[in-house]
Amino acid sequence: MDYLDYLPASADTDAIVKERCKRLAWANQDKKGFLRYRTPAMQLTQYQAAHVDCSGDTVIIGDSEEISDLDRHIIRNHLKAFMPWRKGPFSVFGIDIDAEWRSEKKWQRVSPALPDLSGKIIADIGCNNGYYMFRMAPALPELVLGFEPSIQHYYCFKALHGMAGCPGLDIDLLGVEHLSLFKSCFDVVFLMGVIYHRPSPVDTLRDILCALKPDGTLIVESQAIPGDDPMALFPTDTYAKVPGTYFVPTGACLCNWMKKAGFIDISLFCRHPMSGAEQRRTDWMVFESYDDFIAPENPGLTVEGYPAPWRIFVKGRKKA
Repeated sequence: MDYLDYLPASADTDAIVKERCKRLAWANQDKKGFLRYRTPAMQLTQYQAAHVDCSGDTVIIGDSEEISDLDRHIIRNHLKAFMPWRKGPFSVFGIDIDAEWRSEKKWQRVSPALPDLSGKIIADIGCNNGYYMFRMAPALPELVLGFEPSIQHYYCFKALHGMAGCPGLDIDLLGVEHLSLFKSCFDVVFLMGVIYHRPSPVDTLRDILCALKPDGTLIVESQAIPGDDPMALFPTDTYAKVPGTYFVPTGACLCNWMKKAGFIDISLFCRHPMSGAEQRRTDWMVFESYDDFIAPENPGLTVEGYPAPWRIFVKGRKKA
């Protein structure tokens, strides 16, 4: 499929094609840093799963009896090439991938607040390996387009989708900064775990508002600090050891950002403290994780001395 065929005339198709060609030319370089992900993705897409089930917590792509033990060993090694796995869980031909994040918990919080996704055109900004895109597939959207500028995550999705073959899913090496090319294109936009990495969050939200169709819906999930006052933390360097973190808002602050960006019917529908039970090291993500980011003598603080992170979920709508 070519997702351009599903976009309305309001999309700047020429500019999108130009940017896509530029990004693909960059990704298709025959250099080690690109081949390390492109090669296993190409190898994995040779396997076509007969059984695919995206309706449960674990995205299932193929059953174990569909392949030989030798093929399972080959597939496992190719899947390992995409480590660290951040989002999941997945089961690929009986190979269980326990990702760093238990993303099914986040989906369980989001799904009750979702509008009807059937027949809709949806954007998942910063889609990573596409876990949430696969979870949307049973709702039968017309298109879910993942925006993902990371080579690692882009090819990981390409590998998984090549094996699963779920209709209506596509990805491009684009970021949130390219949303201005997609004027009035999307019925629903997901922005999961991105907003605190943006130096100008209100401008980002305005770009999303522009990319939404009238009456379209935005779902934002963000790292947050606890509290009810409309304020945001602006860390000196890192926050919970993560560089590139700009503003970490409270729930009230994020709602105010959305209001100032022009959204209506804004609601904070979930918030909770983070924990090592939801973000942790696994055999598929062997590096530092949540417990390494928190002060050992005080679980209420990060290692830098800031308030330990919460997660917040906010929904808003573009005026019809």
